[in-house]
Amino acid sequence: MTSLRGKCAIVGVGETRIGKLPNVGTLTLHVEAAKHALDDAGLKASQIDGLLTNQPLHDPFRTYSVVVAHAMGITPRYTTDLALGGATPVAMAIHAAMAIEAGLATTVMCVHGRNQASLHLLPKNGVGTTREANGGIRDGAEDYEQPYGFMVGPGHHAFAASRHMHEYGTTSEQLGAIAVSTRKHANLTPTATMYGRPMTLEDHQNSRFIVAPLRLMDCSLVSDGGGAFIVTSADRAKDLRKPPAYIMGFGSNNPHAQLVDAKTLTTLGGKVSSETAYKMAGVGPGDMDFAQIYDCFTITTLITLEDYGFCSKGDGGAWVQGGRIELGGELPVNTHGGLLSHGHLEGITHVNEAVRQLRGDDVEPERQVEGAEVGIVSGHGGNLSTHATLILSNRRN
Repeated sequence: MTSLRGKCAIVGVGETRIGKLPNVGTLTLHVEAAKHALDDAGLKASQIDGLLTNQPLHDPFRTYSVVVAHAMGITPRYTTDLALGGATPVAMAIHAAMAIEAGLATTVMCVHGRNQASLHLLPKNGVGTTREANGGIRDGAEDYEQPYGFMVGPGHHAFAASRHMHEYGTTSEQLGAIAVSTRKHANLTPTATMYGRPMTLEDHQNSRFIVAPLRLMDCSLVSDGGGAFIVTSADRAKDLRKPPAYIMGFGSNNPHAQLVDAKTLTTLGGKVSSETAYKMAGVGPGDMDFAQIYDCFTITTLITLEDYGFCSKGDGGAWVQGGRIELGGELPVNTHGGLLSHGHLEGITHVNEAVRQLRGDDVEPERQVEGAEVGIVSGHGGNLSTHATLILSNRRN
């Protein structure tokens, strides 16, 4: 489990604008994000020989990663699409490191783009409304979930929130503490969608229910945009433009396929995934200087923090209160604002934010985690069914 510790590093990160970007196609978002990552690393497209991406949900087509690669001017020796929902970007880093170690590539571009917020504004090309666009993607078991309309993220995660509240007495106000903390961080991040729009706990409590017990402000944004990061060997990383973020440990776990199969809704894939990553990296929860936790819903953040060992199972509600997860607190979480307040690109900006925090001078001074040396990133997707964990450090040893 220690063979890949410190062998690879992330050396370039980049994003497009994030929010509503009418009439900008998914391929354009991929190419723009990749260009920003190349510029950040000081690399040329010709120096990239691997590419990983994710199929666009609204317009899937064959060999998408090859199409994306050649649109960028990349001739890949190693390429594929990954499809693990919100666990995909972290899984990209894992696959990139394994491919480099196996000799399949030397430098891998990991890129992800979505135009889900403005899809209905795009020119008609056989795809109409969002509902029509997603009609070919099945989400929910055909026998037990789809016939009853139980096939969307808020419904799945509302069940998890209800169960956590039932088992442990977790409250809506405690979930609100997560939403408020991420909004504070977004208001320190000029690129965030919710920059300049502060939120209080009272605002959270007054927001309407989407699927009880989850309120509007418990739910992540719907965003257009693209993000990318570049992985190469640790030896090569030393000679590039920016300080590297070494990949010290990773893990993944997929405990069920559909929610009706889940043995529990209060412990998810993050428990096994993080244990694997900690073992590889030779560290534990107490060594983390920050955490970029996948936050499609506030309950996801809370359960993941418990599963990652930052507090005991069931104690997460009380643990996130009182500023503990804010900048300056014990464990700053989602220092850019997360999916809740920065933008929803299925977690690729969580990876990029971790890299920037570890560089030490690549974020606004007021949101820099002082002395940050090691951090953890989570990815979570499907019907609470996929999970991936990544531990990064600015020290190789």
